[in-house]
Amino acid sequence: MEVGEVILARRQFEQVLRIEPDNQQAYQFYNQLNNPFVVGAPVPPDRFVGRRSEILAAFDQIHNRSNLAIWGGPGMGKTSFLELLASPEVWQEYGQDPSQAVMVLLSCESIQPFTASGFWQEVLTELIDKLDSEPDLQRDIETLLDQGKTTVRGMRQVLKQLGKRNKFLVLLVDDYDAALRENQHYTQADMETFVTEFRSIAYHSRERTYLSMIVTSLRPLNELGPPLNPNSSPWYNHYLFQSLKPLTETEVEQLMASIPITPPLRDVIKDRAGGHPALLQIAGSLLFRELRTGKLPDTETFAKKFEDQTRHIFEDIWQRCSDVEQGLLILMAWSKLKGGLEHKITIDLSDIDLSKIDVIFSQHQRELTNLVEQGVIIAQDQDDFGNGRYSFGSLGMEQWVIQEIKTSDKALVQKWQSILLKLINP
Repeated sequence: MEVGEVILARRQFEQVLRIEPDNQQAYQFYNQLNNPFVVGAPVPPDRFVGRRSEILAAFDQIHNRSNLAIWGGPGMGKTSFLELLASPEVWQEYGQDPSQAVMVLLSCESIQPFTASGFWQEVLTELIDKLDSEPDLQRDIETLLDQGKTTVRGMRQVLKQLGKRNKFLVLLVDDYDAALRENQHYTQADMETFVTEFRSIAYHSRERTYLSMIVTSLRPLNELGPPLNPNSSPWYNHYLFQSLKPLTETEVEQLMASIPITPPLRDVIKDRAGGHPALLQIAGSLLFRELRTGKLPDTETFAKKFEDQTRHIFEDIWQRCSDVEQGLLILMAWSKLKGGLEHKITIDLSDIDLSKIDVIFSQHQRELTNLVEQGVIIAQDQDDFGNGRYSFGSLGMEQWVIQEIKTSDKALVQKWQSILLKLINP
């Protein structure tokens, strides 16, 4: 639909509604002109795009009463993914029967401060709201809460009762990272007990056949949490690991199909956002708002507005990178950095050519893989051993790295120099 058609359609439907306030068809068309892009909130299931392979993997795990650990960088759509799995309509769309599933979705970040008892209390409280058809079980759970039995043992009792009613719990846990960080009320010993009991109820207990857990985190679970016990299996061994990567070109086209985009603007969006879901939602929302005014912005104006509205996302991504990952990103941007940083970066990097960077990258495949899977960078021209060249996943991320270094104070510059020296001379 052309810009003029969008505006004309809105005016026509406004006129119809003034004459026939109850005209449902007019309301339907009018609502279609609402901004279909979502910024600052999870994407509703009916607007969710892509991730079919990941969704199928989730339903496979649920069907087998097994468990899934989803991970991805900031803005990759982890919360939206869990909300999708909590939708009975989505279950039916994928040929699943939601009638026996009791779905509980919660965020560990909402439990402040996080404790094991606080977690199980939240699960049991949410369960009460989901069991209106089982008043007897609701009362049993309320009794557990009143008696302070918010423990794994209490949870096992509830699962057993669900099983007797031919039901099972689908526990969708967002921001699981919060359960893997110490706080004043949650020591490393508490954490070790919690994850051990979590594994026990999901893998060893007889009640495991009435439970499937899907958790999300910013990093793979094997990089988080307490150290492993050499005398027992890893505490995360009962999960299938699945990363949420950037959207494919086909998925991006599907997401942006609801608005008319000129080829130059399409190129700007591709360069600035790549396949990053949150960045694409911001780009789409920004363009849709401009469409409502009856005009499309020029590429320069759009790029400036997009940069202003996405700066916090790039900052979040950058801050969550490890020192080594930040150093690798600096090296990737070095060809554009070195022209204006001689007065800041005082170490000799004159011999850092492409071949030298390739050698450095070959020594840090793990960190590069993490950056690829988070959508920060893209792997290109890889050989059979996984070595290859990389580029930024978006121009916006590259510009953030360049700007971050150029505006760094003396202390930060010294930090970058130290990191670079370790990368160059391991």
